Amino acid sequence: MTEPAKKKVAYEDLYNIPENMTGEIIDGELFVTPRPSRKHGYTSSALQSEVAPVYQFGRGGPGGWIFIIEPEVKFEEDILVPDIAGWKRESFPVEEPHNWISAVPGWVAEVLSPGTARKDKVKKMPIYARHGVPHCWLIDPIEKTLDVFKFESKRWLLLASFAENDKVRAEPFLEMEIDLGNLWLQ
Repeated sequence: MTEPAKKKVAYEDLYNIPENMTGEIIDGELFVTPRPSRKHGYTSSALQSEVAPVYQFGRGGPGGWIFIIEPEVKFEEDILVPDIAGWKRESFPVEEPHNWISAVPGWVAEVLSPGTARKDKVKKMPIYARHGVPHCWLIDPIEKTLDVFKFESKRWLLLASFAENDKVRAEPFLEMEIDLGNLWLQ
């Protein structure tokens, strides 16, 4: 017995998901997940609040980056929604005739939750690698950990792991120190 052929998912299918959900197209399949929990959302917002002043606005640091929380990024046929993505300003397309962003980010952060951790690690990280995203952070607000990865020699290298209230200097943001304790909703 053969299984029926799966209908290929199109970008327009994202318009049919409920408003309180996030949709991604990964390997031709539509993944729909609930909006982030408060811990998840807090961690994303807090991390952006840490890096944006220094790297986006140049307050006490180099500037030159653009950060967006939950952008749609197109990687060929895949549409991914990292929790935070950052682009060097010169590589960011300010205007495009569609909602998704066509440029590969220089950094992505995925905030893990029980419902998304497997997808983030097993499905999305290989796509980021295939398209040359140089830096990926995986953050777990429940376990209070940060894993810093760099794509090098055709594979993800774990550069460092941090936890709890560690003070962090990590690629690509070595010019500033992040107090991980600020990322956890207590």
